[in-house]
Amino acid sequence: MTEPDDCIDNIDESGITDESCRIITDDSGRDLYEHFRFTADKGQALLRVDKFLTERLQKSSRNRIQQAAQAGCILVNGKAVKSNYRVKPLDIVQIVMDRPRYDFEIIAQDIPLDIVYEDEYLLVVNKPPGLVVHPGHGNYSGTLVNALAWHFKDNPDYDVADPRMGLVHRIDKDTSGLLVVAKTPDAKTALGKQFFNKTTKREYVAVVWGRPDPADGRIEGNIGRSLRDRLQMDVFPAGSDYGKHAVTHYNTLEALGPVSVVKCVLETGRTHQIRVHMRHIGHPLFNDSRYGGDKILRGVPSATYKAFVERNFQICPRQALHARTLGFVHPASGEEMFFSCPVPEDMTAMIDRWRQLADAAGKR
Repeated sequence: MTEPDDCIDNIDESGITDESCRIITDDSGRDLYEHFRFTADKGQALLRVDKFLTERLQKSSRNRIQQAAQAGCILVNGKAVKSNYRVKPLDIVQIVMDRPRYDFEIIAQDIPLDIVYEDEYLLVVNKPPGLVVHPGHGNYSGTLVNALAWHFKDNPDYDVADPRMGLVHRIDKDTSGLLVVAKTPDAKTALGKQFFNKTTKREYVAVVWGRPDPADGRIEGNIGRSLRDRLQMDVFPAGSDYGKHAVTHYNTLEALGPVSVVKCVLETGRTHQIRVHMRHIGHPLFNDSRYGGDKILRGVPSATYKAFVERNFQICPRQALHARTLGFVHPASGEEMFFSCPVPEDMTAMIDRWRQLADAAGKR
């Protein structure tokens, strides 16, 4: 297990965190949020971990704690344990989950959802840009989880606060696209394994500054917190002790003069992976304010051109990144499922303007 890490606004290309949380990586490579941590006393008598935690978490039943252990959410000295593990003196016991800690009641809010598919086991939703995924620091309402609480308000079997169900992965607030939600614990376990084993099919569309050379390629380099700016991630040499192994495959779909439309496929899922990797090769995402893409990085800076780019920044006021496709094996039927959603209007309108400019300049 790696050391706990302070949070930035996202844990990976798929989600957000709470500024007050701690993130750890367990032995299987999962990024998890620490919800509780206890250190056993020097004189601690051998005691089952479920009873140890029941005595310290007055609002949690022993059955709920046992379910958490079964889901791999209880760690002792960094390793997942079952509920019959006996706590020893100075053991460090943690409760971890794949989402931020909710220290407040999740309010069901009637927020429109673009549901692509739903059955009794799962739901696939197309998230619009600007919608935060999980409630957390500064975003206690108006999130996708609040919308899901409303959608499932009449389903007695779905508990929005139960970590054994719900969102299986995440995408950034200002990234649009497909997410899958598990409606049962078994579905979440099965889908989670597919994401961990990298057997899911995920494809993103992005607009980047410049023309990648080569047009199609593979980016490999560890991703870790920047040593200069704690709110950014950075790329470090592959195989180094700092950061986590990350690989992104990209293909140029259209070269439009100063910008290009690219397809990105993740081999791993790290914090801001596409955004960081594309900047690393000199092609930040268009209007990505965190990684320098909100400045004019290509083209002759005439007054007319500056006005043109500024208008595109207004049309697409976020990093130009969309999770377009999602494929996985259905957790109950075993059927291979594949979903696709169109690139949203803000990105398509901006891309159309770049096409017109490229056509006029004969640069396509």
